[in-house]
Amino acid sequence: MNKKLLAPERLRQLPSQFSWIDQQLVRGGHLRECDHSAWALYLFLATVADSQGLSYYSDASVCQWLNVDLARLQSSRQQLITAGLLAYRKPLYQMLALPKPEAEGPRTGQVHSLGELLRKIAGGAA
Repeated sequence: MNKKLLAPERLRQLPSQFSWIDQQLVRGGHLRECDHSAWALYLFLATVADSQGLSYYSDASVCQWLNVDLARLQSSRQQLITAGLLAYRKPLYQMLALPKPEAEGPRTGQVHSLGELLRKIAGGAA
């Protein structure tokens, strides 16, 4: 597909403040078991968190921002905790690092030549 900007004058730039959403959130299926309210809570927390993923909003404030009741907030929060994306101890939220994809092993820091990698893939000596 040939992609072209629809509104080049409105091209998004990385903001100067810390805030981002990792594509692996979707690709890794981390929110697959979560409902739309949990997705909204995740987006809200990712937007307001500091560079360590920490934020502290009262339940009343989060309910007001997301236009949900307390029961929905508690359910959404528990879904994110169960998914391994959030830690919570009132009133502190911590956005957790996404688990590494299972296909990725631990990084060794070693450098290999392309030939070595191809031999390893083909079953030759490493």
